[in-house]
Amino acid sequence: MSKRIQVPASGRPFKNNATYCVGTGRLGLALQKEYIDHLKIVQRDIRFTYIRGHGLFCDDVGIYREIEMDGKQHTFYNFTYLDRIMDTYLENGTKPFLELGFMPEKLKSGDKTIFYWKGNVTPPSSYEKWAQLIEATLNHLIDRYGREEVITWPIEVWNEPNIAFWAGTMEEYFKLYEYSARAVKKVDPRIQVGGPAICGVETEKWLRGFFEHCIKHDLPLDFITRHCYTAEQPTWRGHYIYHRMMEPTYMINELKETRQIMADYPQIANLPLHITEFNTSYVPLCPVHDTTFQAAYIARILSEAGEYADSYSYWTFSDVFEEMDVPKSVFHGGFGLVALGGIKKPVCYTFEFFSKAGKELLYRDDHLIVTRDDKRYVIIGWNWHDMRDQKPSPDQGYSLGLPSLGSRAIMVKRTVGGSHANPLQTWSNLGKPRSLNKDQLDILQAASRPLQTDERLQEQNGVYEIELNIPCNHLCMVEIMPVDDQTDTYLGFDPDEFYGMK
Repeated sequence: MSKRIQVPASGRPFKNNATYCVGTGRLGLALQKEYIDHLKIVQRDIRFTYIRGHGLFCDDVGIYREIEMDGKQHTFYNFTYLDRIMDTYLENGTKPFLELGFMPEKLKSGDKTIFYWKGNVTPPSSYEKWAQLIEATLNHLIDRYGREEVITWPIEVWNEPNIAFWAGTMEEYFKLYEYSARAVKKVDPRIQVGGPAICGVETEKWLRGFFEHCIKHDLPLDFITRHCYTAEQPTWRGHYIYHRMMEPTYMINELKETRQIMADYPQIANLPLHITEFNTSYVPLCPVHDTTFQAAYIARILSEAGEYADSYSYWTFSDVFEEMDVPKSVFHGGFGLVALGGIKKPVCYTFEFFSKAGKELLYRDDHLIVTRDDKRYVIIGWNWHDMRDQKPSPDQGYSLGLPSLGSRAIMVKRTVGGSHANPLQTWSNLGKPRSLNKDQLDILQAASRPLQTDERLQEQNGVYEIELNIPCNHLCMVEIMPVDDQTDTYLGFDPDEFYGMK
């Protein structure tokens, strides 16, 4: 049974921050050709404003060096690879959202590392040298790209210091933040800096401790950052990790909780809140990332997250990613919007659809938003369901009445789900090849495209009437645009001569 909705003629601004920022693996991956190819795809189809990742100061980027001469250690900063990476981002229309981390080999205070690529997560052996590294890097970027450009790049101090990404204590993170934030402002007080970049462990303890420390010591703090994942505890099985997912509203509630904590501090309450990582699973070996379920599930988050967060950065745009070893096959449960071979995953279309949403929100519920620009409606619908759950999953049906934009219009619908924009299913049908030949790659790229259909709309009493059905684990976008019908200008055109074309 369809849900009847009479859509109003006007609404309120749609707080849609889906394209503000996207995540990447460590920055050194930007030296790989396929990484750049994937960046071109998402910037062509989505256009993210910022990109944020780890490893700015890791040794594969190679900035911090110490050279011995005449029995003395001399600090040297090498920006060769950094320049290539920043050039790549800017040439592709995205700016860096800089994360300060991890620790260079010559500045480490211990040997604790994370990931396959062994990022060092210990505090600096010298906080003064750490601050000088930040100053030198930012001053170089200003020299190369211009001060007015670089002051638009936000800076986040470290990554998830409340878990294994930081070998120090909470108080040592506060010290790192103090040295880092003051170094940033020394370069230019207009550069925005923030933290604490925590994930969902001891959230209230860390947020309140961080806020109170910054207030007590009058530290620079321009925005708040945190991460959100919605997976329950993992189950390891061979090459893969599996989870059950919490409701997508779990993340929405985390955002509300963060805002409530911020509201207790007048100096903090109105600061921007940036979610610098979010996804379902927090492991790049979870098949959920490759599914049509993911596309529909993430749509529910994007539909409302902008009410509470100024950005929410999907982790990540590309499967060129090596936290848990080099990817083993084209589909391996990686975080990316784009799989190896430049194959768009279903969830890539979630962001593409939201990038096309109108600026005015006319209607929203748990499965649908209706938005509008001056002469266009954009409707996005989704229906997610965990297929391991044996309960029935009904289609979501809508009967929509939309105020007319003109006597005639076209309705264009793009659908993700089932056999459409589902290359994971096609890869399975191909026998799950580990390495793709050209023919297999062509088949998978074709399989990654949504189904597109269209039909004419004729207003009835000033209203367009449309029926919309969203099956289980499907995502769709409907665009409705007025048509300037010029058929009468084609003299002698006879539809009956075209086998009954209307």
